[in-house]
Amino acid sequence: MKKLVYNIIITLFVIKITFLFSLFPAISLEKAYKAKDLSNYLSGVISLNENDYETSYKFLKNINGLEKDHFTFSQIYLYSLINLNKFTEAFRYSRKLEQNQLNNFESDLVVGIYHLKNKKPFLAKKYLLRNYQRKSLDPIQKLISILILQWSNFEDLSYQDSIGRLEKIDVRFENIKKIQKSFLNCYFDKSSTSKVFFNLVNDKSANFNRYNFFFANYLNNKNRTLEYNNAIKAALKKTPRNLLINQLKLDVERGEKLKNIFECKNNLHVMAELFYLVSNALSSQKFYSVSNFYINLAQFLNPDFISYNILFAENHNYIEKNNEAKKIYNKVKNHGDIYHWFASKEIANIYISNNRHQEGIKLLRQSFKKIIKPNIYQKLEFADYLKNNDKHNDAIKLYTQILTEIDINHPIYPQVTDGRGISFEQIGNWDKAEKDFMNSLKANPNQAYVLNYLAYSWIEKNINLEKSLIMLEKANNLRKNDPYITDSLGWVFYKLKDFKKAKMHVQKAVRLMPADPIVNDHFGDILWMNKKKIQARYYWNYVLTLKDTKDNMRENIAKKLVYGP
Repeated sequence: MKKLVYNIIITLFVIKITFLFSLFPAISLEKAYKAKDLSNYLSGVISLNENDYETSYKFLKNINGLEKDHFTFSQIYLYSLINLNKFTEAFRYSRKLEQNQLNNFESDLVVGIYHLKNKKPFLAKKYLLRNYQRKSLDPIQKLISILILQWSNFEDLSYQDSIGRLEKIDVRFENIKKIQKSFLNCYFDKSSTSKVFFNLVNDKSANFNRYNFFFANYLNNKNRTLEYNNAIKAALKKTPRNLLINQLKLDVERGEKLKNIFECKNNLHVMAELFYLVSNALSSQKFYSVSNFYINLAQFLNPDFISYNILFAENHNYIEKNNEAKKIYNKVKNHGDIYHWFASKEIANIYISNNRHQEGIKLLRQSFKKIIKPNIYQKLEFADYLKNNDKHNDAIKLYTQILTEIDINHPIYPQVTDGRGISFEQIGNWDKAEKDFMNSLKANPNQAYVLNYLAYSWIEKNINLEKSLIMLEKANNLRKNDPYITDSLGWVFYKLKDFKKAKMHVQKAVRLMPADPIVNDHFGDILWMNKKKIQARYYWNYVLTLKDTKDNMRENIAKKLVYGP
């Protein structure tokens, strides 16, 4: 899934600095603390910093009284509780802080949200209002305090009052204001709702593709079938692999009774989406613990909206918490065919990253078979996966099947022919591979990596050298600092016996990719032809030390060390 990043990067820097400094103990030396408490505190902080919430919780839960002298302790502890979905415990702890007059933004937010979820808005408002009135809030906290308080007050607000409150939001959050305006129109069931949603999803100032789902979902709930179909069609044209849209489309087509996973008249749902926006932006800046805090608040408010689980899983993936990510993806699999396939892909990638290739392939085969009618994008994803894991014959069959369903003008045609061409080349069927590469370039002549793949293949066969040069110069103009293209360009000059130009390009490729065996081997050959034999032997010997050097290359280098290239 692609991240939505809004105009909040500057404010995130503020959070980053605040959060990083808060992780260092600022404990008064005037009070004596038990060595065990200090040890537990430091261990808890370190564990949280490593996004190990279970361990952080284990250490922090046994500490008493540290909140009085170290105000960030409670913040750290709440992150651990919420990120473990221990909402009731987080609520009780937050109430304890209040009783001791040690409450903070996070604790009041937790209590307020907890009361809202339990349909006690009159109790929630006390805490949300207190956050709104705090003077020492960073811009993101201020944003949250304004909007969460607003959505908790809707029974008492008019449309105009609500729009007016949006004007209190920092101008840096203009994109969020646009999103909120769309939801306000929907909440108050304004006649302009469709127009406002339409303008939002077609606004080119930011990536609002996610909101195609909310637009289509609104139209479907209103039984406006023609407009719904048009919205779905337009959304899939822009983002054909959008999970939310594809699953909604599939469910509607099957006539299934739709679980109302999002309703803009449900203020909890809209609050959850706000937390998602904040969490997503924080995740894009690698503030994973804080991001997880807000995404779990979103899940608490709207547990049926599976998109939140996906971001939670992605955050675990980014920090290499593979087992935790797998558990979350397994939950995602139960929410429809589209999600089942997506989650299976992610789990398979986790297997691959841990060198468990066969398990990954087995999982995807099983998942693909379960899809009643796979679309061309699911077929392409599976074919690419098979190709990348050396299952070339199976990949070729699937690529070929896709090509019976599309023509040269289809957006994925170049990718399909390129993928099949690589698989043909890998099994030794060069004639078919070459034809596929040529067809891929015919459909899209500006594919730098296809230009490089085809040209380099010709170079290795010592054919079409002049044509290869033209193609590689074009590829190099498209991708100026790509090490593979730079190496190929140097290598074709070598084959054309222009050893000075060859040296210039391959030397650059070595700087860009210093541990690549092929590039260093090439550079050795070029140095030899430039009468730099000592340096050439140095690079060949270096290649022999690299673990990725294949046996046939080692044998060839052994000969070159004696006789030259």
